[in-house]
Amino acid sequence: MRMTDALPPRGERVVCAVSGGADSMCLLHLVWSQGYDVIAAHFEHGIRGEESQRDAHFVETWCRKHGIPFVLGHGDAPGYAAENGLSLEEAARELRYDFLYKTAEAYGADRILTAHSLDDNAETLLFNLIRGSGTAGLCGIPQSRGKLLRPLLHVSRAEIEVYLRENEVPHVEDSSNESDDYTRNLIRHRVMPLLKEINPRFPEAAERTARLSERDEAFFSALARAYLGRELKNESLPLESLRALHPAVASRVIRTLFPGLSMERCDAVLDFVRGSEYGLLEIPGRSLRREQGRLYLSGEESVLVPERRLIAGGSLKIPELGLRIETRECVYNGEIHDLFKTFYLKYEIVGTDLLCTGRRAGDSIRPKGRGVSKRLSALFKEAGYTRRMRDACLILRDRDGPLFVRGLAVDERAVPEPGERALKIMIDALCHPERSEGSEKDSAAFQASE
Repeated sequence: MRMTDALPPRGERVVCAVSGGADSMCLLHLVWSQGYDVIAAHFEHGIRGEESQRDAHFVETWCRKHGIPFVLGHGDAPGYAAENGLSLEEAARELRYDFLYKTAEAYGADRILTAHSLDDNAETLLFNLIRGSGTAGLCGIPQSRGKLLRPLLHVSRAEIEVYLRENEVPHVEDSSNESDDYTRNLIRHRVMPLLKEINPRFPEAAERTARLSERDEAFFSALARAYLGRELKNESLPLESLRALHPAVASRVIRTLFPGLSMERCDAVLDFVRGSEYGLLEIPGRSLRREQGRLYLSGEESVLVPERRLIAGGSLKIPELGLRIETRECVYNGEIHDLFKTFYLKYEIVGTDLLCTGRRAGDSIRPKGRGVSKRLSALFKEAGYTRRMRDACLILRDRDGPLFVRGLAVDERAVPEPGERALKIMIDALCHPERSEGSEKDSAAFQASE
């Protein structure tokens, strides 16, 4: 049956995101009826008042009737949006996914399931097309990403409605879905019906476009990564070979190096590459330098921290910052963290994937005691960090993101409780004979911030 084609292997524990709407109730009923060990997770965004409480009560009641564990999360999406400079939709999405991942961790779930459908994918493709996206945006919604899986991505909304009727599954309607105040709703209510008049199978056609775009994007991105693997040395690239690349590959090289860079900024970098004399180009968060036939990925004063693995129980030198890191396994005794010199991480979180890096585009952290995730850019702004100080900020991370930002925060998921096994991390200055001139400057930037 088509609806079961993309479900995870039997025996896995899954968290199912359930709003109470048609799509999510279809997914919840599907995995429950197929015998999965499912936890229903409902997030209340703090937006729709009594109606939102009604939705939560509806989902909880249905789950209780069918013996499904129910987890309810709450958030303040308007406040989070204002605090982090996000749209309401972006804020709600960040809070919701943060809740889903925490629920999966708490319940030991193998997968997080969301109920995005074939029509959602078509609407996303149109939304990105309206914004002027390239092939990356035309790939639409990915079927899976890490723990996240979308089993209904190839199922139409009409098929979902038929499933609900045949299985007598109730659902609730979100009144905000009827408003045309949101771009996505305008696409759903006005654009999609017109396109379906032209081609009744438009969602399927959009899916073919998405899959073809995904194939092309994968090919060109692979060429870009291969080029960087060959040519990126000492944080610089040869101008001659970069100029020789097809623009489709060259632009992806630039966007791989600087994720989130706009098309206009990317074109400005490619124009800069065509020059030959010494020059500097400012892009968001970075200063590029063109000198002696190479493109350096920082201006003369920027600090670049190469990625290095930190082994639990070992030590690591960071000459670019004039720092040394020492680690030791211990039992945490409740000592107050010194975010510049000494702090502790949960040993079970550290594992073997602890990396020492600089900042990365899109980084965020959930500081202990703050109650919300914060983008590093917002933390840096609060602390008054200059660009140079941001570049020189030491970050320890695992595959899920930053665990520690020196001088600013430890992620709450990595903070040990007294009596827990922990990794004690001590940061100190390198001895002067081991420092380069640049390392002394970099360390000085942090001494000023302390």
